[in-house]
Amino acid sequence: MGIFSRLFNVGKAEAHAAIDKLEDPIKMTEQGIRDLKNDLDKSLQALAEVKAMAIRSKRELNEQKSVAKNYEQKAMLLLQKAEKGELEVSEAERLATEALAKKEDAIVSVARSQEEVVKFDSSISQLDTNVKKLKSTITRYENELKTLKARARVSQATQKINKQLSGIDSSGTVGMLEKMKDKVAQQEAMAEAYGDIAFENRSLDEEIDATLNETNVKASNALEELKAKMKNKE
Repeated sequence: MGIFSRLFNVGKAEAHAAIDKLEDPIKMTEQGIRDLKNDLDKSLQALAEVKAMAIRSKRELNEQKSVAKNYEQKAMLLLQKAEKGELEVSEAERLATEALAKKEDAIVSVARSQEEVVKFDSSISQLDTNVKKLKSTITRYENELKTLKARARVSQATQKINKQLSGIDSSGTVGMLEKMKDKVAQQEAMAEAYGDIAFENRSLDEEIDATLNETNVKASNALEELKAKMKNKE
């Protein structure tokens, strides 16, 4: 049994790990907000229903109070008729007793309706508190979701940039630049070496031509012309 228990725990841990990889915090938060809004709709519906029952109970309460008062007034009128001789005393008392019994029934209904009104008012107060709490929670979660989305965009962009920056050395860019520098330096050195070799391997005619290049010849001619001018002035 111990082995099976450990295997079960390992499987459960792997399942949770797989679920964690699939879970998106933003999508989960959006779903949570949708669930809260559904709860809010149900709470609003329940609040409206309880308020409707409370209104009906208050209406019945007022009606029963009016009925009780009306029967009491009728009993008084019956007794007054008996006093005036307009109605036999026994009949007046019988009818007045019936009216007072109706009044007592109405008073019982008044008490029952009053209890219902108190209960409904208490339920309304509790439901109203829950509705306000749900609305506040939804607003807070929506604001937090906006912040979470903004942070997610920033973190994704930052992660992408940092990943690119961290991948420069690993991609060999710096190494390739260093190799290129070495290659160019080597080529420059080789060019200079070949130049020295070419200079050292010049023939005699090449040395003479280099010495008597066009610039030197022109300078010599200018010098002879200057000497001739000086002799003419003497």
